[in-house]
Amino acid sequence: MKVTQKDSEKAIWDQMRNPPIVGPGSQSRALTKLLVWLILFVSVTYLVYVLKLVSTSNSCDDELSSALRLSSPSTGRKTASTTSAAEPLIETRTVRRESHEQTDLRHVVFGIAASAKLWQERKNYIKIWYKPKEMRGVVWLDEKVKTSENDGLPPVKISSDTSKFSYTNRQGHRSAIRISRIVSETLRLGLKDVRWFVMGDDDTVFVTDNLLRVLRKYDHNQFYYIGSLSESHLQNIFFSYSMAYGGGGFAISYPLAKALHSMQDRCIQRYPALYGSDDRMQACMAELGVPLTKQLGFHQYDVYGNLFGLLAAHPVTPLVSLHHLDVVEPIFPNVTRVQALQRLTIPMKLDSAGLMQQSICYDKSRSWTISVSWGFAVQIFRGVFSPREIEMPSRTFLNWYKRADYTAYAFNTRPVSRNLCQKPFVFYLSNAKFDSNTSQTVSEYVRHRVPHPMCKWKMANPSRFDKVEVYKKPDPHLWDKAPRRNCCRVMDSKKKRTMVIDVGVCREGEVSEI
Repeated sequence: MKVTQKDSEKAIWDQMRNPPIVGPGSQSRALTKLLVWLILFVSVTYLVYVLKLVSTSNSCDDELSSALRLSSPSTGRKTASTTSAAEPLIETRTVRRESHEQTDLRHVVFGIAASAKLWQERKNYIKIWYKPKEMRGVVWLDEKVKTSENDGLPPVKISSDTSKFSYTNRQGHRSAIRISRIVSETLRLGLKDVRWFVMGDDDTVFVTDNLLRVLRKYDHNQFYYIGSLSESHLQNIFFSYSMAYGGGGFAISYPLAKALHSMQDRCIQRYPALYGSDDRMQACMAELGVPLTKQLGFHQYDVYGNLFGLLAAHPVTPLVSLHHLDVVEPIFPNVTRVQALQRLTIPMKLDSAGLMQQSICYDKSRSWTISVSWGFAVQIFRGVFSPREIEMPSRTFLNWYKRADYTAYAFNTRPVSRNLCQKPFVFYLSNAKFDSNTSQTVSEYVRHRVPHPMCKWKMANPSRFDKVEVYKKPDPHLWDKAPRRNCCRVMDSKKKRTMVIDVGVCREGEVSEI
């Protein structure tokens, strides 16, 4: 029988008007089936989400592992643009290990520029600070010299030939080219686990603990060129205010050393007219686009005469290096230059962070101003000088350009007072020790006995004291905090002809004021 479309529509309409009656059993079965389908849908959705999450995590781990493998030369794969088989480079460490490991001396390699003609005298400066069992370094010479394995010095190497490079500066010496390549030549030795290359001269003394404190502030995986300027404004004008002066020392991070190595010889060829090694280094840094990160603690000391004014008012920053020690007078009187520096190592071992740091306080009962340069000297002035005056170096030294006056320094200075009564009484360090009972350092300073002019002021005479004792707790984390001078306080003393001073972190509300 043929069913027409009209009959079909009528049947559907009748069914809608008279729906079939569903019993309680049928309704329950429908609800159960719906619930099962709902649970199944949620389960499948959750399973798909978990599988997708696991797949994504594995993919990230694979990408990280691939990146670490590519960054490590231990796989034996090197790019032609940076290395060659004849030039082994230092092994790159993994990111995970480096991020938690503090920079230590074993991560630093020193490149020391030296001359065979001056080696016998200047090697004694290196012996003062270099520790063969704890440090790594190389002395780069122009000629062979006699050496011994047990002389406490770094190994000696001869710099490679530089005759192919042009040098046209009539006032300088072409050894500047040899010295400028020391970082690259040291890198080519292939030493492992190196983070920093530190450059210095054979008449440079480093305070290595403070050097580490400075380097730890910076990420060694980045491009860093760290050093300081000359004390002479004219030197900085003639050469550059953007240059790290090599005698005072400078530090270059490992990645930057690699980048420098890949282009330095081409760079040197472009600057035949430059004077020294450090301005050639800065020229290459300019081509790499890396500016100087200035750190005041590296000291070139382009001065003549007595360093007392500079050391007694050291800036609020770690003392990292001293240079031109053959040019200036011994830092302590009546001893040789080497003996003076050996004496400085005594407080250096006790509290390197506080070495040469200035504190300013007042003896109100006597109207005296007192300046403590810890580990070096104590000065007592009659009268009251503001901290603003005392923190400026007094002009006990001459400019590198001897005809220049005080306006040719790159920092503020103050004149040595012409008032006879204001000439300071100076007490130089004689000894220092650590008192385990009080956990303090006890440093002794003996008065420098030089004639003092007659003073008609009606006030106490500092010559009544022969010695100053300074008590100070070592503070190895001094430079982990915001920079601030320590405070000093004049204490009661039961010892005859001895002044006692306490130096330490300034207390709440403590100010250097009379």
